[in-house]
Amino acid sequence: MPRISAVAVLILAILGVPTLAVTQQEPVRSVSGGGISAPGWQGAVDARAATRGQTIKDTKLAKEGEALHVTTGPAANYWNPANTAQGDYTVKATFTEPKYMNLNDHPHPYGIFIGGNDLGTDHQSLLYCAAYGNGTFIVRGFGPEPFRGDKVACLINGSVVATYAKADVVAPGKLKSTDGVYGIRFAHNTEGLVKGLTVTRP
Repeated sequence: MPRISAVAVLILAILGVPTLAVTQQEPVRSVSGGGISAPGWQGAVDARAATRGQTIKDTKLAKEGEALHVTTGPAANYWNPANTAQGDYTVKATFTEPKYMNLNDHPHPYGIFIGGNDLGTDHQSLLYCAAYGNGTFIVRGFGPEPFRGDKVACLINGSVVATYAKADVVAPGKLKSTDGVYGIRFAHNTEGLVKGLTVTRP
């Protein structure tokens, strides 16, 4: 029996925009038995889902051995407040979607975020780099309105897919700082595993 899976190694680095994502609409499902059971982790669904009454309990984050197992209904960010980075740093993790597109009918992104400040509030800011199982990507920031190095770069499977001047992402209405909490992000109706979420410094 053939097994299809998607694996992406994502790295978001502070080093000294076009997105290629496809947008499609589909119903957002709730995950039965949802909530966060991984010790120390927190999360929040996107603002649009929250206005529809959905919460982080409509998603699921669990620790399975060395991996974090994520199943989303609404899109969500997850973080452990102890995971912080300042100055020049690189955050990386390996994402696997073992049952490729088992909860959706087109690829959805999953990846890492950096610069998390005021997470879970109306004033949160963060920047994420996420890969789709089909090889495309999205880099997007969340700020309260619709870095020691001077560059922010997103690498997927070892290739730089986007680079931004720090001054373009740290500004009023964008990121407060590239310093802050780092974590993971999954789009709606997606299931995957995350291993090796780490930060390194030069």
